[in-house]
Amino acid sequence: MLTRKQTVIDGQHQKPILIDATYTSTKTNQPVIIFCHGYKGFKDWGAWNLMAEAFAQQGFYFLKFNFSHNGGTIEQPIDFPDLEAFGNNNYSKELDDLKSVMDWIFNNSNIQSFADPNNLTLIGHSRGGGITLVKAAEDSRVKKLVSLASVSDFESRMMNLCDANQWKETGVTFVENGRTKQQMQHYYQFYEDFMANQDRFNIERAAKLIRIPHLIIHGYADTSVSIKESKHIHSWNTNSKFVTIENADHVFGAKHPWEHNELPPQLNTVIQEILNFLND
Repeated sequence: MLTRKQTVIDGQHQKPILIDATYTSTKTNQPVIIFCHGYKGFKDWGAWNLMAEAFAQQGFYFLKFNFSHNGGTIEQPIDFPDLEAFGNNNYSKELDDLKSVMDWIFNNSNIQSFADPNNLTLIGHSRGGGITLVKAAEDSRVKKLVSLASVSDFESRMMNLCDANQWKETGVTFVENGRTKQQMQHYYQFYEDFMANQDRFNIERAAKLIRIPHLIIHGYADTSVSIKESKHIHSWNTNSKFVTIENADHVFGAKHPWEHNELPPQLNTVIQEILNFLND
């Protein structure tokens, strides 16, 4: 029988981190998976809860969380009631959030009653893929890595947000959320943080440093992040495994809200590919 437990931990940047874990409460030494959502995403988006259950049913301790500045709140974790937090997000904060979650797992004796933190896999979707690539390259606690429709380059996205001089002058630039129609702000600090940490945030550099097993999955019909980006990541880490999913879009057939009790077929295929990789 599966258990789903929600927890709030302190982040490093004055905002809490909301976590949920899905696992079998009668098993011990379950391998740990941490899932990182993408840009304008959240842990309960679409079919992610069904995905968590699918992994837990196969014996994994599956944990996902909202980045502290993703725009959600503890009271309203779905969608983006806190656009001020969203505007103050940056890559450093997301990497710090992921470290905080990992530290919490490794220092939590209750979790270790069920799970084995020393068998830790990171799964990152879209922008979360880039974050997990960087983290896997710098933290030896990560034993396996899965990149789902991952970005391969933070810099081009940063530069496409706004002209740097105009951004500095106004202090803010806006991006529309196509689903909610919110105008979501990015304060100039996002650019400043990126420029101060360019080498650390270089996904090519990170990919070339990775020595752990690495699975890369991308859909052929992805119009949000080109499949070329996963091809680049694979070329930088030729020991990685690259799997393509026919007719799959950026979210592998899911949408928000997901009002079905079954996974979309393409996301189910993704999960089976990941299970094969993790159990190999």
